[in-house]
Amino acid sequence: MKKEFTIKPFSGYLAVLGAILFLGGAIAGFAYEMIWPGVILTLLFIFTILGFTVVYPNGSCVMVLFGAYKGTIRDNGFFWVNPFFIKRRISLRARNFNSEPIKVNDKIGNPIKIGLVLVWRVAETYNAVFDVDDYQHFVLVQSDAALRKLAGLYPYDNFEDHEAVIALRSGGEEVNNELEKEIRERLQICGIEVIEARINYIAYAEEIANAMLRRQQASAVVSARFKIVEGAVSMVEMALEQLSNKKIVELDEEKKAAMVSNLMVVLCGDKDATPIVNTGTLHT
Repeated sequence: MKKEFTIKPFSGYLAVLGAILFLGGAIAGFAYEMIWPGVILTLLFIFTILGFTVVYPNGSCVMVLFGAYKGTIRDNGFFWVNPFFIKRRISLRARNFNSEPIKVNDKIGNPIKIGLVLVWRVAETYNAVFDVDDYQHFVLVQSDAALRKLAGLYPYDNFEDHEAVIALRSGGEEVNNELEKEIRERLQICGIEVIEARINYIAYAEEIANAMLRRQQASAVVSARFKIVEGAVSMVEMALEQLSNKKIVELDEEKKAAMVSNLMVVLCGDKDATPIVNTGTLHT
């Protein structure tokens, strides 16, 4: 595969001096009625001024002569090149692509909306100009395709796919690294360097967003209840053990069951318990 190579053009300032000399000679030739020298010097003057080109910082200029690639200028400044060269200027600056969220299906088929931000720049001017029709459009299309592929590899979260180690919502750097790797492989053909690729938006699609929100709320309630019950059982166990060790009161199995029931109601209830003072015996 052909690759980029750089060329060192002539200084544009020396060419300006040559153009001035050609122009002065042409004027002098016509003034002294030396027609042919005047015509030749005029043509040389035109030929010289047509070869001027300027390359700005972090820019480049691809040179093509009659369909043949002749090299790339990467130095910035004022230069003179063959006027027959077709010049294609390519920016080497870093660029941002902030995609609009697209609707795709995750690994288990849930419709989600996902978007990315991509930082990229041209690394190989030959590949960018000659290996694809429009490298900027190529970047947009392939980034979109890579994002769609990534969304199909992972579930949105772990609620339904409990065996999933990585999910799109909580994957963090692992998911972003996989996205960056996929985009880099796709853009390598056109000489694009991927500086950074990250997911910047992810959410359930509108048609299932409310249902998924209720599911997440229910899951949060269940998790909270689990912690409450786990803590309550530990506290009841500690209370029975303390009462038994310190011999504060002797409890048979029936009284222990009643005490456990009362403590679990108090500790696990949604509302504050209302105490009842028993002024009689334990059996009244």
